[in-house]
Amino acid sequence: MYKYEFLTALREQLVGLPKEDIEERISFYEEMINDRMDEGKSEEEAVAEIGTVDDVVREIAGDTKLVKLVKEKVKPKRSLRGWEIAIIIGSFPFWLPIVIVSFVLALVGFILIWTLVIVTYTVETALWAGSIIYAIAFFMSFVNGAPNYALLGMSVMALGGALLMIFGCYGSTKLTIGLSRRMMIGIKSAFIRRGGKK
Repeated sequence: MYKYEFLTALREQLVGLPKEDIEERISFYEEMINDRMDEGKSEEEAVAEIGTVDDVVREIAGDTKLVKLVKEKVKPKRSLRGWEIAIIIGSFPFWLPIVIVSFVLALVGFILIWTLVIVTYTVETALWAGSIIYAIAFFMSFVNGAPNYALLGMSVMALGGALLMIFGCYGSTKLTIGLSRRMMIGIKSAFIRRGGKK
């Protein structure tokens, strides 16, 4: 792919960004391509080193705040007429519940994604607490003159489970953070790509 084709495709994909941001990004990638060409690479090699347009859009989406994209999406392209304002105000009882439900569903989805992390840390905490409680119970039985070694065994088992569960906590946290990040980049990429299409 040549520089002009790459930059044109990139401009078309970034329609959801504010105009000044689009120009800034296009200038940045044009300069990056030119620098590589100055180092002796061909135009096609320079473009290939940057990656595909989709890769660049995902990278830009990761760096751009969602609030900025939403503001650009809802920003009116012209001022509203009186009758349009009247319709918006009059239809308030209809569109407000839809907005609230959409927000709540998004929040519930986000919470569900993090449920795995919450569960693993809850189990981890319970295992540590169980280990301590069984150790205290064994100590109390020992002090009373009738040591209950089953309590000591249960304490050691809970401690072993807690130590193993650390890996589960780490894995679930890493997985969930990665999934959340990919989802957020996907949402932002959709805003960037479809932002100008109303």
